[in-house]
Amino acid sequence: MPRWPAAALAASLLSLSSLASLAQAETSKASATAHSKAVAAPASFAGRIQAKRDWRQGSFMEIFVRGYQDSDGDGIGDLRGLTQRLDYLQDLGISGIWLMPITPSADRDHGYATTDYRGIEAQYGSMADFEELLHQAHRRGIGVIVDYVINHSAAEHPFFQEAAADRNSPYRDWFVWQDPAPTGWDIWGKNPWYANAAGGHYFATFGAPMPDFNLRNPAVVDYHRASMRFWLDKGLDGFRLDAVPHMIENDAVRWNDQPESRQLTLEFQQLIKSAPQRYSVCEATANPQAYADTKVCGSAFAFGLQYEVIKAAKGEPKAIQAVADYFKTAPLSMATMLSNHDIFAGQRLWDQMQGQTQPVKRYKLAAATYLLQPGIPFIYYGEEIGMAGVPGLEGDEPLRAPMSWTADAKGGFSPAGSSSQPFRPLAPNRLSHNAQTQAQDPDSILNFYKAMLQLRNQHPALTQGSYVHPQVQGQVLRFERKHGAERVLVVINYGEQEATLRLRDLKPGTRLAPLYPAGAARLSAKPLTLAPLSLQVYRLQTPKH
Repeated sequence: MPRWPAAALAASLLSLSSLASLAQAETSKASATAHSKAVAAPASFAGRIQAKRDWRQGSFMEIFVRGYQDSDGDGIGDLRGLTQRLDYLQDLGISGIWLMPITPSADRDHGYATTDYRGIEAQYGSMADFEELLHQAHRRGIGVIVDYVINHSAAEHPFFQEAAADRNSPYRDWFVWQDPAPTGWDIWGKNPWYANAAGGHYFATFGAPMPDFNLRNPAVVDYHRASMRFWLDKGLDGFRLDAVPHMIENDAVRWNDQPESRQLTLEFQQLIKSAPQRYSVCEATANPQAYADTKVCGSAFAFGLQYEVIKAAKGEPKAIQAVADYFKTAPLSMATMLSNHDIFAGQRLWDQMQGQTQPVKRYKLAAATYLLQPGIPFIYYGEEIGMAGVPGLEGDEPLRAPMSWTADAKGGFSPAGSSSQPFRPLAPNRLSHNAQTQAQDPDSILNFYKAMLQLRNQHPALTQGSYVHPQVQGQVLRFERKHGAERVLVVINYGEQEATLRLRDLKPGTRLAPLYPAGAARLSAKPLTLAPLSLQVYRLQTPKH
């Protein structure tokens, strides 16, 4: 969950009388649909994907719509712009897209201060634009999930405006209030209780502009269920559920990752998956592996692993061992990454590799590690071209610059000839690290990502397979992925020296058919010679007798 940006909040959009009317209408819609048992299935997409492969086991791209592609020249990315780039994503090998919030928000940037759970941010386009994006993504075999913010709304949300203005409002109990404010609370160094001008104190885990919902109130839960169902009935393929361990706080000590929060998460997961081919993934920083259990969320981001992968790519022996060990116990459904939109998850990968010897080679090894290990990889937009963060900005903003498509003055982000400047400065390395330039270089980061995703997509062992025989020898990591009769061996040398790997555990006569790099000779199971900072991938062929 990103921090609230420094920019001032948007002014209230509606009068209190209008807010009350809207709140009443939304509540009626929630009550009318909250208890239906199932969600309509997008049959054409589900059927087509089932006939090929499960899109949920492929690789996702996390996309900040504001920063991806501006279609109309106003300097702000939009849904039509994203639709224009679907062929790029398909060619890259992406099977799923995670969109950061696309609903109206008070902050008009990262989008996590929601003001309307069933609308489209006006700067991004219309509902028709969203429906066309879904249609075109599904035509290409790409699933679409969006961020859903359960824990809190914006202070500008009509429900909270009504509750804050009137102690007797029916929406007062939709949020968490106490008077006087409790003492002894400390969440990330701050007291989460905030005074309200009309009286009382409200609870806000992430700061005053984002008040927490009271998720002990069944009407609030029904409202969220109905809002999720609204999107699922349009054919949306699932949700990334934001900040779910914070849904229920019991007291000043037991405020994070409570059993009640896990139970609510399970109920939301069950709703999402009440139709085929739907997917849910959770942001659960306290205990990610617990939330990846099917009895909670089913998938969760592997926070912490990304740091070990990057340190391994820098050659740190302890990190290499930590990477080798992770999936010995972690669910194979973990959602893996190298960075995302939150600065607490780390800078952009390009920035983390600066100062290293041969940073591009190390960058590629970090990518190969998480793209070939178990888990569901989430690539952060621009990572596949080595896009740098923008220096000099506040908070998470350096991570959310316009995508670098070309080397021109606006990076290909806005149409040529448009008068508006992009909403945020462009990446400082865009002249060399843009999609167009990288596509023309066979040794580029972009073409390496395409090669890794092609491996994943072509070999079920790399998407669905078990994780066997992980081993570290010096600065060399090896592991196998196995699915049915297919076995794939992955070997990575993170060291700056040539290394030799002995494969003592393979049966005599086992053959190694090279999958990467292309053109390598077929080998028997004899010691492998590994070039410095290199990757080798083989299909193992065991003799029948």
